Amino acid sequence: MEDKLTVQVEQIIDYIMRKCLWQFHSRAWDRERQNTEILAKTTQILCGETPDTQNSADRCYWVDAEMMSRGFKREFLWMAELDKDQIKTLMEKVKLRLDFLTIHGSLNRELTDPKY
Repeated sequence: MEDKLTVQVEQIIDYIMRKCLWQFHSRAWDRERQNTEILAKTTQILCGETPDTQNSADRCYWVDAEMMSRGFKREFLWMAELDKDQIKTLMEKVKLRLDFLTIHGSLNRELTDPKY
C-alpha cells in the first residue's frame, strides 16, 4: 500500500504533466533549471513566502509558480492541512520525481544532444 506522501506526490506530478507545458523544454539543462526555479517559487508561495522577482527570468518562473500553486490549492484540498515543513518535504519529493520523469529517466536523446 502506498503511503500518503507518495500518493500526494503522484497527484501533483499528474497535475503538472497534464496542465503545465514548461516541463517539456527541449534540453536537459533547461528542464533542470525550470524544474528547480518553478518548483522553488511554488514552494515559497505555498508556504506564504514572497519569491524573488527582480529580473525577467524570475518573473517568468514566478508566473508559472503562481498559476500552479493556485491550481494545487483548488484541486488538492488536503494542501490546506499541511504545515510549511510538510509542504517543503512534499515539494522536494515532487522535484526529484519530476526530474526523473522529464530528465534523468527520459529516453529522449535530444535532451543531451550537443548539436541540438
